[in-house]
Amino acid sequence: MNHTTTSPSFSPSLWNLARARLVRDKIGMLSLGIVLFFILLSVGSFTGLIAQNWDEEIAVNYAPPSFLDTSKEPTDTVSRPVIARQQINLYGLHDPLSAVLKQIELAHPQDTMPPNDEKKLTHLLLGADKWGRSVALKTIKGSETSIMVGLIAAIVATCIGTVLGALAGYFGGWVDDLLNWFYNVFTAIPYLLLIFAIAAVLNQKGVTTIILILGLTGWTGVFRLIRAEYLKHRQREYVLAAKAMGASHYRRMFIHILPNTFHVILVQLSINVVGFIKSEVILSFLGFGVPVDVVSWGSMLNEAQNELVLGIWWQLLGAGAAMAILVTAFSVLTDTLRDALDPKVVA
Repeated sequence: MNHTTTSPSFSPSLWNLARARLVRDKIGMLSLGIVLFFILLSVGSFTGLIAQNWDEEIAVNYAPPSFLDTSKEPTDTVSRPVIARQQINLYGLHDPLSAVLKQIELAHPQDTMPPNDEKKLTHLLLGADKWGRSVALKTIKGSETSIMVGLIAAIVATCIGTVLGALAGYFGGWVDDLLNWFYNVFTAIPYLLLIFAIAAVLNQKGVTTIILILGLTGWTGVFRLIRAEYLKHRQREYVLAAKAMGASHYRRMFIHILPNTFHVILVQLSINVVGFIKSEVILSFLGFGVPVDVVSWGSMLNEAQNELVLGIWWQLLGAGAAMAILVTAFSVLTDTLRDALDPKVVA
């Protein structure tokens, strides 16, 4: 008589199913690679491994990228003001002070042509800004500020929203009413108007200020979802069993229920990172963000709007393309995580 033995089948966990779904999604994995690449860039910039000398003036003012046609540019060493005016004239604009400045340069060449001035007339990749600094290195350095602000502010907002949502959903009653009133006050004011008002009241520029502004105002979406999750889980059998065994409120809230809401928290964290990166760029672009001695994608776009009048578009290309690629990759990754972590999706 033949006896067949069957090995016990184990049900895969939510995280194993999510990992399998994420690996099967090629676009999601590509987006994850792009996000990790930008994070590594920002970490390398923060530690000084790359873009350490981003503020060095290695080229003439507004030196174009090397792939542009530079046949009209002189090849010998000349002063940077002359190069800047010639580039302006190349784009069809006339400098009204050109004749006067030319006479000054001829009369006092030592003031306008310093010795050993060997600045590059063109620069690889993305050219140079108005100070002759590499736009490519500046873009990498700006990623440090924008990504750091987005990640830290998202963590702060997610932690605040999770704690407040857990308290409101678990206890209910007057605690829920009070926190819901607090939530309604924040959501009644348009988000951008709220952060502009707080930035104007604080009147202090800096990375820490931006993180506090975004973190203290961006918790509302997390609060709403975590509150709903706690309202759903607090009457589940495993929570009632923990209560019957004498588990405290703290243990039931953060040991039993919280792990079952991690998928919601992770998705909301990703959404907040995207939103806060864009908010930092908007704040810095409008002058409420980082100070003048700190570079970010928003401050680069602020400079680029004045350069476009002169036909200088490469700083706009550098900051705009980097931000567009990162935000798009993060948004696609967020959608992939949402689908992968949805327990209702069949593997």
